[in-house]
Amino acid sequence: MGIVISPKVRFKLTSKHRVSEREVREAFVDQPDYVLLYEREEHASDPPTVWFIASTYSGRMLKVCYIETDEDVIVRTAYEPNEDEKHIFFSAQ
Repeated sequence: MGIVISPKVRFKLTSKHRVSEREVREAFVDQPDYVLLYEREEHASDPPTVWFIASTYSGRMLKVCYIETDEDVIVRTAYEPNEDEKHIFFSAQ
């Protein structure tokens, strides 16, 4: 199963969020054993988008949102989480 980042998403990651593809891949290495369902209706998808928060090798925290298919993990976005997102995620353990 590969991690897929489309050119459009890669551009958004670097230009808007200042997140590199390498950092996204590092967050997947540190991914916790659970994910949460991304419930914002305007971003609904099939299959559903899920998310997690994990650290890069340099210690930067990222919220990574993705879709999982039978073949791949398709990254939708990644950025530094805000305090509310951290609270929601780490309270769900």
